[in-house]
Amino acid sequence: MPTKTDAIDVLIVGAGLSGIDAAYRLTERNPDLKYTIVEQRDQLGGTWDLFRYPGVRSDSDIFTLSFPWYPWKGTRTVAEGHEIREYLEDTAQHFGIDKHIDFGVKVLAADFDTSTDLWTVETEVGGKKRTYTSRFLYVCAGYYRYDRGYEPDFPGIDKFGGQVVHPQFWPEDLDYTGKKVVVIGSGATAVTLIPSMADDVEKITMLQRSPTYMLALPWSDPMTKIVQKVLPGTAAHRVISTRNALATFSFYQYCRLFPKLSRRTLRAMAKAQLPKGYPVDVDFKPKYEPWDQRLCVIPAGDLYTAIRKGKAEVVTDQIDSFDETGILLKSGKHLDADIIVTATGLELVAMGGAEVSIDGAEQKPGDKYAYRGYMLNDVPNLAWAVGYTNASWTLRVDLTAQAVAKLIALMREKGYTHAYPTAEGEVLEDAPLLELDSGYVQRAQGNIPKAARTQPWVVRHNLVLDAYDARRYDLTEAMVFGTADQGNGKGKKKEAKASA
Repeated sequence: MPTKTDAIDVLIVGAGLSGIDAAYRLTERNPDLKYTIVEQRDQLGGTWDLFRYPGVRSDSDIFTLSFPWYPWKGTRTVAEGHEIREYLEDTAQHFGIDKHIDFGVKVLAADFDTSTDLWTVETEVGGKKRTYTSRFLYVCAGYYRYDRGYEPDFPGIDKFGGQVVHPQFWPEDLDYTGKKVVVIGSGATAVTLIPSMADDVEKITMLQRSPTYMLALPWSDPMTKIVQKVLPGTAAHRVISTRNALATFSFYQYCRLFPKLSRRTLRAMAKAQLPKGYPVDVDFKPKYEPWDQRLCVIPAGDLYTAIRKGKAEVVTDQIDSFDETGILLKSGKHLDADIIVTATGLELVAMGGAEVSIDGAEQKPGDKYAYRGYMLNDVPNLAWAVGYTNASWTLRVDLTAQAVAKLIALMREKGYTHAYPTAEGEVLEDAPLLELDSGYVQRAQGNIPKAARTQPWVVRHNLVLDAYDARRYDLTEAMVFGTADQGNGKGKKKEAKASA
C-alpha cells in the first residue's frame, strides 16, 4: 500500500493551457508544493499541439486566452495556433514548469483510498503500466476526447473514391492544391478551414445542415497598440485583457437580453460583407437565438471575403449519400469532391476519459454535481478545470486554479488530509454544466457532471459575477474536511467543518 511519504502533493493531468496555469497558481500560493504534470502527448500545448489543420487559431481574443500572470507580447487580437503553442512552451520554460512534466503518459484510472487519503493513479507509458500516488488530483485535460472526434454515420461514405480527413487528425502531407474540397460542418473549425484553403484549391464548399452565427472581428485594433506603447507590459496586458473580456461579456449579454435585436444586428453585419443579392437568410440566418450555440469568430470577416471573391461557397442542405465522386444532397444536387473534411465536432468526455473510483467503487461523472464548477460532490481531493463557453477558456480555469490553490493551502495549514463538497442529502434541481444547445453538448448529456439551481452548485457562465465571488465566497461552504490516520492501516478518520 502506498504511504504518505511516497506521494506527491498534486498530480496534474494535462500539460495544456489549463495544466500550465494550474502549476503556476498552485506554487504561487504554496511555494514548497511538490507536483507532477502527466501529459499523454509527447509535447506540451494540449489543444494547440493537437490541432494542426490550416489556419488553426484562437476562437477568442488572445489577450484573455493568455495567462494574466505572463503577458502576451504580440499586438494582434487573434493568434494563430503555432503562436499559442510557442507561447505555452515559453511560459513553461520561463517558470520551470517544463521540468515537472512527464510526457507520453496516458491516465487510465484513479482510485482514492479513504484509509490513507491518497490517490493511486494507473497510467500507461509506452505500453507499460506506471503508477503515481498523490494527495490531490487535478484534472486539466479539457472536456473532449483527444483520440477521436465526432463522426456521424454517413451513408455510403465507404464508396467515396477520394480522401476523407477529420481536422483533429490532419495529415501533415495532405496536398489539396488544385483539388475540389468539401468541408462538412459550420462551426469554428469549418469557418477557419474555408478561407485558409480557398486560395490553393480549385473549389471549396462549406456544406452545412443549418447556419451558424458569425461575428467578424479585426485581427488587431489601434487601441491595443496605443495601450502597449503607453503602458509597461504587465499593466498594458491587464488593461487590454480587461477591456476585451468586458466587451465580449457585454456583447453576450446584449445577445441574451435582446435576441431579436441581436439577430438583426448579426444579419446586417453578414449582409454588409457578402456579395450584393446573396441569400443571407438561407446560409447565414440560424433558427436558434444568438448564443444558444457558440458564435463563430471570423477574423477580418475572412470567410465573407472568400465568398465575395468567388473562392468559396456555402451550401445549406442535407446529405443523402456519398458516392465515388462526392456527395449527393437531399435536394438532388451533387457536390463533386476530391477531398472531404468532416468538421463535424468534438466528442465530450469528463476527467480525460479516465475511470475515477473511491475505495474501488466507480464514481461516474454524469451522476455528480459540480461544486463551483471545479469539484464533484462527495469526491475527495479532486478538481477539474473547465472553461467558459461564452468567453475565453482561461478566464475561468485561472479562477479555478486560484481556488484550488487556496483550498490546498487551507488543508495544509489545518493539517487536513482530505476535503470534499457535499449536498448533505439535499435534493438538487439539475441544470446543465454547459449552457449551449450545440450538438456536441447535447450528445454528452449523462457523461459529464451536472450543475444545479442553487449555490454552491450553480455553474454560471458569467465572468463578472464569478470574478466578484472568487474574492468573497466562503471556501468552506458545503465542504467537509478531515484526516486519515495511516498508522494502523485501518483508516481511523476524523471529519469536521472548518473555517477559512
